[in-house]
Amino acid sequence: MTLPPSSDSRLAALRTALYRGIPAFVAGCAFLAAWELYVDLSGIKSSVLPAPSRIAIQGWLNREALMSNTWPTLGATLGGFALSLAFAFASSILMDFVPFMRRALLPIFIASQTLPLVAIAPLVVLWFGFGLLPKVLLVALVTFFPLLVALLQGYESTDRDIAELLNSMKASRWRIFRLARLPSSLPYFFAGLRISITYAVVGAIFAEYAGAASGLGIYILNAKNNFRPDLVLAAVVVSAVLTLCLFGLTLLIQRLVMPWQSTPERRR
Repeated sequence: MTLPPSSDSRLAALRTALYRGIPAFVAGCAFLAAWELYVDLSGIKSSVLPAPSRIAIQGWLNREALMSNTWPTLGATLGGFALSLAFAFASSILMDFVPFMRRALLPIFIASQTLPLVAIAPLVVLWFGFGLLPKVLLVALVTFFPLLVALLQGYESTDRDIAELLNSMKASRWRIFRLARLPSSLPYFFAGLRISITYAVVGAIFAEYAGAASGLGIYILNAKNNFRPDLVLAAVVVSAVLTLCLFGLTLLIQRLVMPWQSTPERRR
């Protein structure tokens, strides 16, 4: 039986994570410094390419408008992702238990990912109106497929010996799934979760572009129409921070559900 990590191991894991984040922090600072320097030296107009300092200042001055438009986007993101998660999990169970359904549904799900969002988004808004529902549906459409594929791959990774042992003990199909196949899928599931969550915010913003009363997508569209690239980029920064926070939340959930993966012994 694997024991949960001690406080010392958690502290060591935190130090390692901070140490590994230093290169990304330095690279980001260097990029922003080069951007700021280029704008200052080239004399390019702020209406074409604003400096990072201007983006930060204007973002702070317009923080109330940015925050009021962030909440609708976050609500659509979380609602769509919850629907995506439920649909992917239910579909994966059905396709795992009934191989015929896998052969029948998987090509359809693959085809759904070839639909251009720029074409389907206005139709979804036309069918379901300008409320929350079309945005939730579009986010689910964008994010469910990586989760589904990850779960199916995880079920297939189950140790054959464990499955045969449970089968020899007359365990039911559902019991084998619950005790063997589902736990085996957890690493794959969280990998798919991290991929999907990075698409969720972008999907919500694009859905708002197609039709919404508020949200970061509407804010970006209005700022673009008013020739304010600084506010456009400020909203982009907010969406990026939102995505990073949700990504970090998935890592935290994974460590809570699978604490043995974050121990130094496991990493070695």
